[in-house]
Amino acid sequence: MTSGDDDFMPSGTSPLGFERHDHAHCVETALSAAESWCAAGGLRLTPVRRKALEILLQEHRALGAYEVLDRLRGAGFGSQPPVAYRALEFLVTHGFAHRVERLNAFIACAHPGETHAPAFMICRLCDTVAEAASTASKGELGDAARAAGFVIEQTVVEAEGVCPACAGKG
Repeated sequence: MTSGDDDFMPSGTSPLGFERHDHAHCVETALSAAESWCAAGGLRLTPVRRKALEILLQEHRALGAYEVLDRLRGAGFGSQPPVAYRALEFLVTHGFAHRVERLNAFIACAHPGETHAPAFMICRLCDTVAEAASTASKGELGDAARAAGFVIEQTVVEAEGVCPACAGKG
């Protein structure tokens, strides 16, 4: 996967999750890209890891580890929490998923294969989560860090609000 893999993240101004798109194609393309990325990098995308990624890709909302475990169990992958946690740890470590701190949950990465800091927009009404690449290291935070001699290694931005679909409901 490269930063030019436009099939994974539709181009446009809306972060994936809030814009309309062919979701079945989105899932298929992401799984295929993950398989290729793992093969090229010598990583093992085991059946349980692949299924965990597929589960995360099926919705644009963050899922807790136990919800992922329930779905893995339903697919025949076991019922012990380490099954889910190990698969999720692999996906996060290798950039296929992110942990959404505020929700203590996980979401598939909308920009795999790219170096980026995730910025999450979380709808407080429907729990939809959209990911955009953060510019924290380039904006005021980045300026302050550079002035202090601090090197930012990781940032996570989480904003809570109302998504376009729920805007008229609240």
